Amino acid sequence: KPGEQKHPKEPSSLQCMHLAVVACGDRLEETLIMLKSAVLFSNRRLCFHIFAEDSLKPEFEKKLKEWPSSYTKKFESNIYPITFSVGNAQEWKKLFKPCAAQRLFLPVILKDVDSLLYVDTDVLFLRPIDDIWHLLREFNSTQLAAMAPEHEIPKIGWYSRFARHPYYGTTGVNSGVMLMNLTRIRSTQFKNSLIPGGLTWEEMLYPLYQKYKNYITWGDQDLLNIIFYFNPECLYVFPCQWNYRPDHCMYGSNCRGAEEEGVSILHGNRGVYHDDKQPTFKALYEVIRDFPFEDNLFQSLYYPLQSKFLDTVHTLCGRIPQVFLKQIEKTMKKVYENRVIVYLGANHRY
Repeated sequence: KPGEQKHPKEPSSLQCMHLAVVACGDRLEETLIMLKSAVLFSNRRLCFHIFAEDSLKPEFEKKLKEWPSSYTKKFESNIYPITFSVGNAQEWKKLFKPCAAQRLFLPVILKDVDSLLYVDTDVLFLRPIDDIWHLLREFNSTQLAAMAPEHEIPKIGWYSRFARHPYYGTTGVNSGVMLMNLTRIRSTQFKNSLIPGGLTWEEMLYPLYQKYKNYITWGDQDLLNIIFYFNPECLYVFPCQWNYRPDHCMYGSNCRGAEEEGVSILHGNRGVYHDDKQPTFKALYEVIRDFPFEDNLFQSLYYPLQSKFLDTVHTLCGRIPQVFLKQIEKTMKKVYENRVIVYLGANHRY
């Protein structure tokens, strides 16, 4: 098309940025808002891998088809049933939240996918996925996954105070946003506390769960912490602005990266999109939820967000609105400029 850049042809598996999510119970709307935030700002094509209970599948298909064609052409979606390849499915389902353990099986199920970004349903992208996708290129030869620290300050971190099992680093890592090189995960022998030699990812999961199940609180996240405790060279740690949670501001601001660059990915854990405990997080969720797809981003998304934030200044998170607004403003300017350039480029020919 006129005005668009030509990219060199890539193998089909690499043409997409692969995004995986697991949705069970009442997480349909939350998942759709997350996918909407991904599509609003991304540049390259997206491949969605949605793992959902059977009852949710028709709903996902129906809702995604209702999006305007200018957006549906930016992604393709695959919806999969919840399956666990090893161990007892009922046990895995009960681990922490319904179906959350599904993410541990992505390397086994998505055999043809080289790399992907896994996110929890309560995540919102405030900048293009392309930007976190680029971090895959920064992995050294032994790294095969990337996550953010669970906390920046050990004395208020959960793992450093309460964990009864091994965990990564000084504060553990949070698995709500996880970049994975599945090809490397499938071909690696992992050190472990079960046998002296290495085990493959699939061989390790169930015995590891059996060994630690009475000591883990956060389910699959704890198992990932145990795995990377024994294999620290396999993990790339990205900064907190890529997985910004209420913990980063509810006790006072403790994510320096977000203060400098703004929040890149918002993670509304603790149910904060649906109650009034953290109105700043809820405001962002509602504004993206209510944004009519083809409206002007500044008029229908950024300005409503600014005015909603005025009502949150009495809270610790609301005192630092620039942290939440910086990246999204930058992103919207880029989207706007790209549209203008493409539009001018197209008109210039006539």
